[in-house]
Amino acid sequence: MAQVSNSYLITGGTGFIGGHLIAALLERAETGRILLLVREGSLGKADALLRSLQPQGSDGRLQVIVGDLTLPHLGIASSLRESLVGTIDHVVHLGAIYDLTASDELNQMVNVDGTRQVVELANELGGCRLHHVSSIAVAGAYSGTFTEEMFDEAQPLLIPYQRTKFEAERIVRQECRGDWRVYRPGAVIGDSTTGEIDKADGPYLLFPTIAWLAALPSLPVVAPRLGYTNIVPVDFVVAGMLKLMHMPDLDQRAFHLTHPRPQSTTEVYNVFAHCANAPRISADLPLVAAGALGRVARRLRRVPGVAMIEDAALQRMDVPREMLDVLTVRPRFDSTITHELLASEGIRSPELNEYADVIWSYWRAHLDPYRARRHGPAGPLDGRRVVITGASSGIGRATALAVAERGGIVLLIARRADELAEVEAQIKEQGGSAFSYPCDLTDPDAVQAVVKEMLADHDGIEMLVNNAGRSIRRSIEASTDRFHDFERAMALNYFGALRLTLELLPQMRERRMGHVVNVSTMGVLSVSPRFSAYLASKAALDQFTRVAAAETRGAGVTFTTVHMPLARTPMIEPTQMYRSVPALSPEQAAELVIEGLLRRPRQVTTRTGRAVAAAQLLVPGVVEAVASEIYRLFPDSQAAGGPGELRVLRGGRE
Repeated sequence: MAQVSNSYLITGGTGFIGGHLIAALLERAETGRILLLVREGSLGKADALLRSLQPQGSDGRLQVIVGDLTLPHLGIASSLRESLVGTIDHVVHLGAIYDLTASDELNQMVNVDGTRQVVELANELGGCRLHHVSSIAVAGAYSGTFTEEMFDEAQPLLIPYQRTKFEAERIVRQECRGDWRVYRPGAVIGDSTTGEIDKADGPYLLFPTIAWLAALPSLPVVAPRLGYTNIVPVDFVVAGMLKLMHMPDLDQRAFHLTHPRPQSTTEVYNVFAHCANAPRISADLPLVAAGALGRVARRLRRVPGVAMIEDAALQRMDVPREMLDVLTVRPRFDSTITHELLASEGIRSPELNEYADVIWSYWRAHLDPYRARRHGPAGPLDGRRVVITGASSGIGRATALAVAERGGIVLLIARRADELAEVEAQIKEQGGSAFSYPCDLTDPDAVQAVVKEMLADHDGIEMLVNNAGRSIRRSIEASTDRFHDFERAMALNYFGALRLTLELLPQMRERRMGHVVNVSTMGVLSVSPRFSAYLASKAALDQFTRVAAAETRGAGVTFTTVHMPLARTPMIEPTQMYRSVPALSPEQAAELVIEGLLRRPRQVTTRTGRAVAAAQLLVPGVVEAVASEIYRLFPDSQAAGGPGELRVLRGGRE
C-alpha cells in the first residue's frame, strides 16, 4: 500500500511550541511538505530553526513562505494562495501574542484579526483541517469545573490576553466552514527530559525570587494558599497535539492539554524550592483566610503610596503586574476525555516533581538573569573577565598579575602593544589567562572598536578597572597659557575612562552583573596644590561614579572608587621631589584595587585618606592654610617651568 503523505501549513512555527511540533512532524514518515508562514522580521529565527532540525530540516520537506498575521490575506500573494488550493491537508495555527503586558490593540490585531485571516485561508484552501492552538485562558475567571465541551459560559475575562484568545476560538468555531480541532494547553514550561525552553516567562518569572530565598535559613514558612495553577511540559503538549491531530472522528471538538489535577501554588513553590534548596512552605493558610488577606491587600492599595511600593517591588522582581491576574486559575479543567485518548497511545502528563530538577537546572544554566554573578570555585575572581587599562606598567600591570593569580581572565589595555605583550606572556607563563588589546583611550573610534573586538572574543565582560591616567603637576599661575594641560588630563583621566565605561555598561546591565573600579587619588579628598588639572579630572570621574552607582544599583552593576595614595609608578617619575617621599609599591597599590574587585565597596580609602577627608570636612580653613604653605614650600618642577627646589620661607617671603 502506498504511504499516505500529509501536507501542512503552520503559523507560529518559529515559536516555542511550534518549533517542537515541527521537529516532531519531521520525525513522522507520513509527513510530506510543511509550509512555514514567517514574518519577514522572523526569517532569522526560521533559518535558525532549519539549522537546528538537521538532517530532516534540509530534506526539502520544510519550506518557508513570508507572511504576516496582521496583513490582509496574511500578506500572501494571490497567485501563491491559488496554487495552494487543494494541496494542504492540515492548517496549524500557533501564531499568537503570548505577552501578558502586550497592549489590547496588539492582542486584537494578532490573536483575533490574525485568527480570522487564518480561518479565511483555510476556507479558501478547501479540504483541509484547521488545528487551532487556543489556551485555558479562554475560561477566564470561571468558577467551577470547565470541561472540554464548554466554551461560552459568560465567564469573566479579566485581561486582554484572555479576551482575545476567547474571541479567536469563537471565530474558529463560528466561521470555519471545514473541519476544525481546538487545543487548550495549560501553562507550558520546558521539556521534561532536557528542560529546554526559549525564554523565561510565566512561572519562570518567580524563579529568581526562589533562588534569592535560597540564601535564607531553612526555617518553617507559613504562607497563604493563593490558589491553583496547571503546569505542563512542552513535550507532553506536542506529543498530545500530534496524536490528536491525526486521530479519526475528533473534529469540531476542543481538547484540554492540561495536567489531570490542578497544582496548588504551594505545591509548585515547594517543588522548585526543593530544587533551589530554598525554605519550603510547611503550612499554608486555608483559602478562606487567604481570601480575607487578599481583600485587605486590595483595600491597602487604595492608600496613597502603597500601590507605588507594590509596583516598585514587582519591578525589582521583574514580574509584570498583569502576571498577578493569572498567577492562579480559578476554574478546574476537566481533561478526562483527552487523557483517555492519549493514554491508549502511552502519552501522559508527568507529575511536576518528576521533572522539576531538569527544568530548574536548565533555567539556572541558561535563563537565570543573574547567572553571570556566579563565579568559579576558586573565589570571586575565578573565571571573571576583567578589563584593566594602563596594564602595561605600574599599578595596572601589578593588578593584572594579581587578578590572573586569583583565576581571573585579564583583558589588558594600553597604548604600547610591545609592553602589553610582555605582561600577557608573564601571566601565561605563571599559568594565568590574558589577552592584549592595544588601544588609545583618548580616541573615541579606537575605544568603540576595541570594545567590539573584546565582546566578539568573549561571552561577556564582568569587571572593568579604569586605571590608566595622566598626572600633571603645575601651578595654576604657570598654566594660564596651557589650557591644553587641562584638556589632556580630562581626555584620558575622565573621558577615556567614561567612554570605556559607557561602551561596556549596556552588556553589563543586560547580564545583570558588572563591577567598575575607578582608580582615583587621595588628592580629591582634600586640597593638593599644583594638581588642579589632574584633580579636576579625577573629581569629575568620582562624581560620575557616585551618580552611576545610584542609577545602576538595581541593574546589578556596582562601582568602586579607589582613592589611591602616592604610588611609585612611572607616572610620578618626572617629579624629582617624590623620589624621597614615602610611596606604595605597585604591588601594594594593586592590593587596594583587588580589594575593590573582591569586596565591591563604594570606596577604598586608606586610614590617611580618611583622616585627610575628615580634616577637610571639620576644619576646612586649617586645611586650606596648610595647603597654601605647601604650595609655597614646594615649587613647580623644572619640567613645569619652576626651580624644582625646596624653598624655605620666612614671613611670607623667600
